[in-house]
Amino acid sequence: MDLITLDFETYYDKNYSLKKQTTEEYIRSPEFEIVGVAVKVNNLATEWASGTHEELKAYFDTFDWQNSMVLAHNTMFDGAILTWCFDIHPRLYADTLCMSRALHGVEVGGSLKALSEHYKIGIKGTEIVNALGKRRVDFDTTALDYYGDYCVNDVELTYKLFNIFLQAGFPKQELRIIDLTLRMFTDPVLELDTKLLEEHKEGIREYKDALLAKSGIDKKDLMSNPKFAEIIKNLGAIPPTKISPTTGKETWAFAKSDEGFKKLLEHENKQVRNAVEARLGTKSTLEETRTQRFIDIAGRGTLPVPVRYYAAHTGRWGGDDKINIQNLPSRGANGKKLKNSILAPEGYKLIDADSSQIEARVLAWFAGQDELVSAFANDEDVYKHMASAIYGVAVSEITKEQRFVGKTTILGAGYGMGAVKFQAQISNFGVDMELDEARRVINIYRETNWKINQLWRECQNMIRYMANGDTYQVGPKDVLQVIGAERAIQLPSNLLLKYHDLRGEQGEKGIEYNYKTRIGRTRIYGGKVVENLCQAIARCIIGEQMLQIDKKYQIVLTVHDSIVICVRDEEVPEAQRYIEECMRQTPRWAKGLPIDCESGIGKSYGECE
Repeated sequence: MDLITLDFETYYDKNYSLKKQTTEEYIRSPEFEIVGVAVKVNNLATEWASGTHEELKAYFDTFDWQNSMVLAHNTMFDGAILTWCFDIHPRLYADTLCMSRALHGVEVGGSLKALSEHYKIGIKGTEIVNALGKRRVDFDTTALDYYGDYCVNDVELTYKLFNIFLQAGFPKQELRIIDLTLRMFTDPVLELDTKLLEEHKEGIREYKDALLAKSGIDKKDLMSNPKFAEIIKNLGAIPPTKISPTTGKETWAFAKSDEGFKKLLEHENKQVRNAVEARLGTKSTLEETRTQRFIDIAGRGTLPVPVRYYAAHTGRWGGDDKINIQNLPSRGANGKKLKNSILAPEGYKLIDADSSQIEARVLAWFAGQDELVSAFANDEDVYKHMASAIYGVAVSEITKEQRFVGKTTILGAGYGMGAVKFQAQISNFGVDMELDEARRVINIYRETNWKINQLWRECQNMIRYMANGDTYQVGPKDVLQVIGAERAIQLPSNLLLKYHDLRGEQGEKGIEYNYKTRIGRTRIYGGKVVENLCQAIARCIIGEQMLQIDKKYQIVLTVHDSIVICVRDEEVPEAQRYIEECMRQTPRWAKGLPIDCESGIGKSYGECE
């Protein structure tokens, strides 16, 4: 198989650029034009090609794309150009930007410039010609050659990086997962229901208008922090405040995540509640903006699904390209209309397969909490069993609310959650509980699942060993290994869960550890490491499931613990059986881990959930 490394240079100006537009919007725009492309086949000299669309198409026709891996730095962009503009579908896609996220996280940065400097492989050049606002025909021969040299250099650096990453042991199965992730965007098949989206947009506006009318407050006054504070003060409520983490000064606590603000939703004065609901509803523009973006995409074609490979510290996928399909709503005033607007093409259905309780199962197995593992293996409702222990009633008599408390206990307390946080978490969902009762619930969990408590302590020790540069073994044998020199834990995928610049500092209760993240330094402790490990191991499992499913069917989306597959109508029964079989298969390295799945079928994404 050939390795084709490439980089496109395209037209841009002050108003039309990737800084101001999504990748999809930019490439599908009538303004889009290719100035040229640099191409390197295997280790041969890199070529620069520039010409009309027809001339470039003729040039590309000389390559055997079906037996090639295409490599770029940010392949979501270059791969989309290949598929959308030239109908070229290589055998595989690779991406040094994706690889760098998995290998380096925040250590180096993902830019080609930063990576080239880090590895000392050359200097990323600068455009020595002013390309701003220039079409291909606006370049004279000399300027175009200089532009080509710049592009050729980028390709050479990308090729060198790729080989360095391979030599560093980048896992082959992760290369395949990168390819799967990129193809959700470069090879789009999902369609959008424009009529439903327009109705949804109108519904959002009507909902906001109704909230404003109900509150009786002018929108400008509602959006102004000082005026809003005065309004609720006049209604008999105390405007909540907080200390700003950036300025250190007292400021209004009017964010939807602020506890004091959320409590106003339960204020005895109905007018206060109406005012808070109106501010929350009218201030948020996310749903409206995203709906309009979907409408715009529908006007241009199918829905490219932008999913960021290794977006999280634990390897989880995330939203990308200003469209976070990872967190589309399922409830609220307009329910899951955005999800319902995402459709399979004519003659196809979507299958949404979800790894049931994957992180809770991993935690029980990893800690050796055998009775909980057995409960999962026997398809028992572990949430009801937990609720039964909490409330002292038979499993058969557990109410919906009691089961919710049991579920929150298992999913939250397993990572060391204390009573105060537990109380706050369940209150967010309308369950009132006194602090003493919350303490009792947490104690029941810890007494029942004492091996999970032990795992927290082991992971606390592991942090100390990592910080000192020593090795350490935790959990089932041969699953994980601490590599102290890297301040990292080697995962089953052979990638590393890194704690960059891990250090211990004297705190009130002894040595406290923290590490560097994208947003600053973050405290790390035993319970948090356990949470990180469970998420990272779950992600390894989901990755293996995706590779198995991809052997027969096209994956069009992954969201958290679920995989969405597009299949022909006549293939649905067999496909569903195969997909569920793939998702119930325990990885070879996770002996004794019981995993399960649930799946749904529908014409729309919302319907099949």
